[in-house]
Amino acid sequence: MSSFENLRIVDNFYQTSLFFPMPTVIISTLCEDGTTNLGPYSLVQPYYVAGKDYYAMLLCCRNSSNTAQNILRNGKCAINFIDDNPKNFKEAVKLSWPGDKPEEKMPKCKFRLEKSLLEEETGEIRPMVMTDAIEVIECTWVRELDGASADKAGELNGYEPPYHDFNGITSKFGAHFILKIDKILMKKKYSDAIINGVKAKDFPSLPVDYGYRDSKNFWYHKKTRMRAELLQMREASLDSVRYAADRADDKIKFTDDALKTVLAVPRVFLPLVLRGCVDWAKENGVELITAEHMQIINDKRAKEKEKKNKKQ
Repeated sequence: MSSFENLRIVDNFYQTSLFFPMPTVIISTLCEDGTTNLGPYSLVQPYYVAGKDYYAMLLCCRNSSNTAQNILRNGKCAINFIDDNPKNFKEAVKLSWPGDKPEEKMPKCKFRLEKSLLEEETGEIRPMVMTDAIEVIECTWVRELDGASADKAGELNGYEPPYHDFNGITSKFGAHFILKIDKILMKKKYSDAIINGVKAKDFPSLPVDYGYRDSKNFWYHKKTRMRAELLQMREASLDSVRYAADRADDKIKFTDDALKTVLAVPRVFLPLVLRGCVDWAKENGVELITAEHMQIINDKRAKEKEKKNKKQ
């Protein structure tokens, strides 16, 4: 006998058939007249996180929304993360009523806006970002994926088929957008924490919502104190790492001391780490990688990461 009840799966199941925790973000997009529109969303998540030449987010929304229509038109948006102050969440809910036009709701909006950092750097017209946001992801829609480049704005009463599988217009009333991450912006207090090491007190107060669970209220909860759970550190045996290292390249080899420096690397990432070491060795004319070489490689990676963070 099951200990669970069976709930009927209906439209918007994540709101009506589940308690599904989601982020609360405000997406800014560029209207036809050059002004910025703000729309609150929760169906947004990381999409491409590694192994490609760019990173991406995924947004799911109504294809007739101001946000969707603007992305279809110019492909630009910014994902703004607000804090969990009740005043900010109330303002986000005010912006969420379907059908409100930007010229109707934006004059009443209390969120402050400022010029995009990308626009300041490149001169490209971009949606403005929220001054009071904790962090912002500036994005560009990858419209060529899934053959979505022909999808156009202008249809507000539902799109006719054919539909795409995962990008662009995906149903009569729905859309999915794969958004290339152009830049991640963060207030200094929190970027310093990420760079220097995060403690419980450093986590921002980001709200988590559960969607419309009834016809009256939009439910969310504030952050409580973060708690840490120590990772289980698992070290591979030297023999198993040696087995992988011997197959990384037929000419470049590793000393035991060099391999001991990567014993704690999870097995799934070990080939990638070893491949990077081999590439460095070939670039520098090294055929036997020692522990000293591994330190040089680690220092090089740290500097490259720091340089990349500064550029972003």
